[in-house]
Amino acid sequence: MADSNNHNSRSRFRIAPVFMFRWEESQQAHVLMYPEGIVKLNNTAGEILTRCNGANTVDDIVHQLSELFSEQPEFIEPRVHQFLEVCHGKGWIQSQS
Repeated sequence: MADSNNHNSRSRFRIAPVFMFRWEESQQAHVLMYPEGIVKLNNTAGEILTRCNGANTVDDIVHQLSELFSEQPEFIEPRVHQFLEVCHGKGWIQSQS
């Protein structure tokens, strides 16, 4: 599935340098920390962003999550693309060349 705006199945993303992404034990959640605040992520968002390391393609992420959550890739793919589009729009992730 190709997104008409910023990415396709072969795109690779990484967390933008201004953000620190990590597991926060006290919150029992992955968080994105930045100078102005913190974003607490749900489990699925954390799993997606964990894989945004500049090496995994969007297709890799879809297949890894498919195995992790025991779901068909066709079910997961549009949701991953949508989430990545939102993250990219908010500046949380950057395209990796």
